[in-house]
Amino acid sequence: MAGLGGGVVSIGPGRYRMRNALILRDNVRVVGVPGKTILAACDGFSCRLAADGDCNQREIHVADPSGFRVGDGVAVVDKNASHGFEVTTATLTARVDANTFRLSRPLYLDYLTSQNATARLVFPVIGGWQVKNVVLEGLAVEGNRAKAQPLDGCRGGGIYLFECADVTIRNCTVRDYNGDGISFQVSGGVTVEECLTENNAGHGLHPGSGSQKPVVRRNRSTGNGQDGLFVCWRVQHGLFEKNELIANIRAGISIGHKDTDNHFRDNDVLRNGAAGAVFRNETEAMGAHRNTFENNRFLDNGTKSKPGATQSAIVIHGYHHDLVFRNNTIGYTKALGSPAVGILVSKTSQNTQAQDNKYLHVDRELEKQK
Repeated sequence: MAGLGGGVVSIGPGRYRMRNALILRDNVRVVGVPGKTILAACDGFSCRLAADGDCNQREIHVADPSGFRVGDGVAVVDKNASHGFEVTTATLTARVDANTFRLSRPLYLDYLTSQNATARLVFPVIGGWQVKNVVLEGLAVEGNRAKAQPLDGCRGGGIYLFECADVTIRNCTVRDYNGDGISFQVSGGVTVEECLTENNAGHGLHPGSGSQKPVVRRNRSTGNGQDGLFVCWRVQHGLFEKNELIANIRAGISIGHKDTDNHFRDNDVLRNGAAGAVFRNETEAMGAHRNTFENNRFLDNGTKSKPGATQSAIVIHGYHHDLVFRNNTIGYTKALGSPAVGILVSKTSQNTQAQDNKYLHVDRELEKQK
């Protein structure tokens, strides 16, 4: 379809077992039947490399090839390069001999057998790399979390984008992925709307790595193993509105490194294990400056806090200047029996503005750390 200049690919009802990503192409809209078109990750597999994988080498030599076949999506790691952008992800494109496979792209680093170099059968279930003008709609991802290998949001996700532009992900569901639900990195003009990310091992929603002008709206992120919404590095000029970030293990919203000039409005941030919003500990040059929060509900967060400890609905660590909190509802639906603060501000953050907020069952509305 991409070779014809673009168009619509419809995927009918069914449960499709995936051994690699559904790889997106320019100018193509991929449409499923909501709740009925299910892309399900296969069981994972992992084995040691039998020889070092060298930086820029386009093949791997594995000790046990039994779990791999040509076409599989794989990740290559070792003890010193096991997460983030240090991981190489690729497709097995050919079998050279019984234990050697060619890769679709060169290895990013050296992966040493002395450091337990390993190849894993793991992949984004839907993935786009350097694509533009794409729409995903009505697709469901089953991540097989219990049996899949892990892959974090820098290189993967139930739905994953890398260096993409003008992509819309609409009315899609990602459940039980052994990593992040929806992750997009180094991408511009991405819209994620009306999606559900549920019970994934990592973050529910993860815009990151310099992604500009994202729009994330009317989504539900719940029961995920890390943050409901993890705003990673250099996410700027984004709009996050009308999302439900509920009962995630860590924070409802986490924001930090150079994440400036974003607008959060009309979100429900409820019953998360850590604070409703956490500004990570950054130096002044790396602060998340000029972010605005308005008309949000931050309620009953911090459920994993130690009994008797002071709880804070919103926590600002490090240097983050010119933050605005306006017309939010902040606090707890009932008295906690322990000290509670609405907005806890670090001593190094400047010009935090709190205007016309409604505070529930907090002892101090805004507290500046000494």
